[in-house]
Amino acid sequence: MTATSDLHVVETRPLLPPSLLHAELPIDEKASKTVSDTRKCIQEILLGHDPRLLVIVGPCSVHDVVAAKDYASQLTSLREKFSQHLEVVMRVYFEKPRTTVGWKGLINDPHLDGSYDINTGLRRARTLLLDLARANMPAATELLDPVVPQYIADLISWTAIGARTTESQTHREMASGLSMPIGYKNGTDGTATIAINAMQASSRPHHFLGINHEGNAAIVSTTGNPYGHLVLRGGKQGSNYHLEAIREVSNELQRATLGKRVMVDCSHGNSNKDFRRQSDVLREVANQVLEGSTNVMGVMLESHLVEGNQKLTNDLSKLNYGQSITDACIDITTTAQLLEELALAVSKTKK
Repeated sequence: MTATSDLHVVETRPLLPPSLLHAELPIDEKASKTVSDTRKCIQEILLGHDPRLLVIVGPCSVHDVVAAKDYASQLTSLREKFSQHLEVVMRVYFEKPRTTVGWKGLINDPHLDGSYDINTGLRRARTLLLDLARANMPAATELLDPVVPQYIADLISWTAIGARTTESQTHREMASGLSMPIGYKNGTDGTATIAINAMQASSRPHHFLGINHEGNAAIVSTTGNPYGHLVLRGGKQGSNYHLEAIREVSNELQRATLGKRVMVDCSHGNSNKDFRRQSDVLREVANQVLEGSTNVMGVMLESHLVEGNQKLTNDLSKLNYGQSITDACIDITTTAQLLEELALAVSKTKK
């Protein structure tokens, strides 16, 4: 008989069930409180009940857990310093969508060598998230693979659905069942329509195929997630962080009965992929806040210990400590300066 299946499959390996990983690395009361309290704060900011701004800041992607914890310890002091005006959440991205090919992130390839030891990647990711939450550093991430939330979502305070996946029905269904606030990025063309459609779809109940806590195939039924919001990241048509662009999209959101508040991603299309220009974007947003605009509820920054980025090579010993291997980032010193400027702008609006 002629074979008709698995013609392009080389290997299948067992994936540990979520229940086993949770048993090995259980969430405790301290970590649970960090996650739960931060989610509530973000919801209040989104609704306009909390006058602070949400700041999602951290590496483009985590490839070195030690460096990530080092960065987190420095960000924790900034989180505490500016807590009166900013809700700072660390960007902890484990999955990287690729335009063609490339390193897909810590979960997919934790050893950075193409061995794709995903079970180890999941363990490293959950261990890091636990360590951060226990140290009162909440985490934000982008959820790309719809199976991954079963392993780490209980430790995530904010999630992004990326520009490439906002239109995906699979990700809209997944988002409808997630427990944290979700930012939907505008499409790569820069328009907001796809993200607005995603927000509407994900706020409704859904029924779809997934896995349960034991790792078995399951039919998942959800209530819908009411805490979706738009993340403006620019696009092929240019930036969309300026006052008029934000005002226009806020009006569009209100017409769709989705509130009016947006987050501005200071990187990607808004910085024209020049990490240094994130500072310009943030300062423009801070100025809008200073002048009384209430349409912005937060910002996102790509930041690491060392500015710029580096190529992933076969000789891992040559990698610079604390420098991104994906998109270029600003350094922690610049980050501190920008957070201070943003906090100052928020403080002046309260007077």
